[in-house]
Amino acid sequence: MIILTLGEIAEATGGTLHDVPDPDARATAPSVIDSRAVVPGGMFVAFTGARVDGHDYVPQAMKAGAVCVLATRPVDAPAVIVPDVTAALGKLAQYVLARTHATIIALTGSAGKTTTKDLLAQVLAHHGETVATQKSFNGELGLPLTVLRTGDTTRYLVLEMGARHIGDIAYLTTLTPPQIGIVLNIGTAHVGEFGDRASIAKAKSELVQALPADGFAVLNADDPLVAAMADQTSAAVLAYGTTATATIRATDITLADGRAAFTLHTPTGTAPVKLRLLGRHQIHNALAVAGAAHAVGMQATAIAQALTEAAPVSAGRLEVTERPDGVTIINDAFNANPESTRAALQTLHAVAGTRRTIAVLGEMRELGETAEAAHTEIGRLAAALGTDILITVGTGTNITALADAAADHARQPRIETTESPETLLPLLTGILEPDDTVLIKASRFVGLENFADALNL
Repeated sequence: MIILTLGEIAEATGGTLHDVPDPDARATAPSVIDSRAVVPGGMFVAFTGARVDGHDYVPQAMKAGAVCVLATRPVDAPAVIVPDVTAALGKLAQYVLARTHATIIALTGSAGKTTTKDLLAQVLAHHGETVATQKSFNGELGLPLTVLRTGDTTRYLVLEMGARHIGDIAYLTTLTPPQIGIVLNIGTAHVGEFGDRASIAKAKSELVQALPADGFAVLNADDPLVAAMADQTSAAVLAYGTTATATIRATDITLADGRAAFTLHTPTGTAPVKLRLLGRHQIHNALAVAGAAHAVGMQATAIAQALTEAAPVSAGRLEVTERPDGVTIINDAFNANPESTRAALQTLHAVAGTRRTIAVLGEMRELGETAEAAHTEIGRLAAALGTDILITVGTGTNITALADAAADHARQPRIETTESPETLLPLLTGILEPDDTVLIKASRFVGLENFADALNL
């Protein structure tokens, strides 16, 4: 990371020093917004959210070794005082970027952002020092915090960009102007906030509109709404997909134990890829990564080898564990939307083969008026795939619609219902048999993201 003095931080953010005995004292560790994540020499960012005021946690941060606090008011500790912490953090990120030579690669999409970001970071690490967004910190706080981890030798900066409103990505690109932009797909995640898929596409297209003429737009040729973005950018377009016209494409696709293998085609040649990540849908994520890697100069053989070696990183995204009794647990409960839930159910059956399958499904949120229909579709799919046992978690019309749709299907599974993760554990424990394969999938508000840990005990 770039080492900054407290005086430099104040100058970059337009802030003032308060209770700082030495303006030349340096921040030598990453900045964080969670006082529990402070390491000695780092800066604690006292962000005020809807429920928590970071200023209340300054004592804990200082005890952990923070060198200073970025705050909006005096905090009885060395601090840089600014009118707006979020805006100040953005200014500081821009200041740091001006001192680095990293190529910024940004990606967005309705599903698969974090998995693709993790995959891309691993592939690019074979080509140069890479810094990437941690977890899913993909907003106006997460991106600047990621930038502050870059150093003089950072070659690639990989940034996941999320959006809940028109203009969100446009703003993020002003903080961190990308040279390469990847758009994965346009689905129905957050459709309750955007209204329709066309509006979601408009929001995501802000990334390609921000690219420079000498940049690259890496676009999913198999998604019509993404492919149409080629007309909205001045950058060179690299289309990826399974269509024969794609510049970066996959052929000879096979699936074994839920993991895909294929032949990768790029302008520099072809090479075999065998992914360690679960799910056929990972092929498109891998092709997006290959497109960006090709754009920075990696050869097809090197890209394929790096993709084959890359491992799952972020928890709760098709994360697989095996119990001593042979039970396979697929934890995909970090979040859920119709597209990711569909992919998760298909992956459950690909992994299970002939073994008994159990799908534990909670509600998918932020779907607006489409919610009931989306849950009905998922219920039908769970049954159509031949799921042996369906367990729904939660209450309300959406969960009822999901269960009813499965019950009405000709391949009706055994259906169990439970209201909460607390009542789910004894129910599922009583149902499980050796060699079962279990999928856990729901939006985060359901509270299942840590359920797999309890099930593994």
